[in-house]
Amino acid sequence: MPDKSTLKLGFLGMGVVGQGVWKHIQRHGETLRSRLGVGLELYRAAVRDLSLKRLSDIPPSALTDDPESIVNDPEVDIVCELMGGTDRARELTLTAFRNGKTVVTANKALICDHGTELFEAARENGAHYLFEASVAGGIPVIKALREGLVANRFSHIFGILNGTSNYILTRMEREGLAYEDVLTEARNLGYVEADEALDLDGIDAAHKAAILAYLAHGRWISLDEMVVEGIRDITLHDIQAAHRLGCKIKLLAIISKDFDTNRIRAGVHPMLISTEEVVAGVDEVYNAVSITGDVAGNTVLIGRGAGQDATASAVISDIVDAVTSISNGVLESSLKLEAAFYERLSDGSTIAGLDEIQGSFYLRLSVDDKPGVLARVTEILSNAGISISTVDQASGEGKGVASLILTTHRSTEKAMAGAVADLKDEPSVLENPVLLRIFESID
Repeated sequence: MPDKSTLKLGFLGMGVVGQGVWKHIQRHGETLRSRLGVGLELYRAAVRDLSLKRLSDIPPSALTDDPESIVNDPEVDIVCELMGGTDRARELTLTAFRNGKTVVTANKALICDHGTELFEAARENGAHYLFEASVAGGIPVIKALREGLVANRFSHIFGILNGTSNYILTRMEREGLAYEDVLTEARNLGYVEADEALDLDGIDAAHKAAILAYLAHGRWISLDEMVVEGIRDITLHDIQAAHRLGCKIKLLAIISKDFDTNRIRAGVHPMLISTEEVVAGVDEVYNAVSITGDVAGNTVLIGRGAGQDATASAVISDIVDAVTSISNGVLESSLKLEAAFYERLSDGSTIAGLDEIQGSFYLRLSVDDKPGVLARVTEILSNAGISISTVDQASGEGKGVASLILTTHRSTEKAMAGAVADLKDEPSVLENPVLLRIFESID
């Protein structure tokens, strides 16, 4: 590519994040030029509705409702894909690559569903695909894995990857509020996605976990290969019980690898985590990622996981990397080396089965308040090979109803799933059991 003193940015989508990127580049354009030696021109943006009022000072002449005109415009050097969704975003991203354009994205769902295809298309067309903003907002976790900690093998990565669920759990714990009350406030504040299942059922965090698993181990893990659970069943009773055990409840994404067996585990669960753990102290909408490497040891990154400015910061970081690549020339050989790196990294790893994943569990049961029920529950767990560690019994909300809260010694996910199925069929168990994992400290 010939030398250019200014590179032009084309945007697909101009929602909250897109407006944040536009605003900050507009404000800090001269500073970025002095650092990069190249100017950034806010050139054009494709939007769904031209009539909407937008926060940033975007001239109407820069807006279009035709996204194809962005990815096919020879003047556009870098495409910022901030539109969301997967099908249309995939088509436009592939078109941009075919036109030799580098693409910056915050679209975690797109990467999870079509990452292999998109990375290959970028390499084939001599372009880069940059996606720092897709995981943990303003926390530079992707750069940490790809660059700063590249000398490590990662046995454990875990953390809080969804700010909405963390906000809800924090408010419940801190103020003694019910889940539904905090959820209503979160909606009013605009913290909850339009598709609430993404935040509340752990899907958003699972998408991010899949990306981290690929970067750490070179293998894509689909959501079907994970155990993914959300926070809808968490009550104040659970939060108070966790407190008595010296823990807090957090929605945690877990990625771990046993290098002896070459087996990988990935999942998202609400978990009891000791208040002594650094991640347990991360509240409100903040995210945290703990990375354990065999060279660097434990590294914890904490910051805002969402919001206009945090995500815009990550997008601009990728734009800066894109500028460097374009200015220096994206060599086909370097792209092939990157592909070979991830191919070697994958080393035939396979997914651990539920009979291989071990841990301790928290179990809350609503049962008939009568003699013999605890003995029956104990029998069901014992038949599944599960040993009880602690028992906490209290009167339930209704007459003749008791609440049993148990913790177990280590068992397997498979054994616990079987026991929970049997407990659901037990007549003295009045509601579906609530099962949480207990996080185990990493040495």
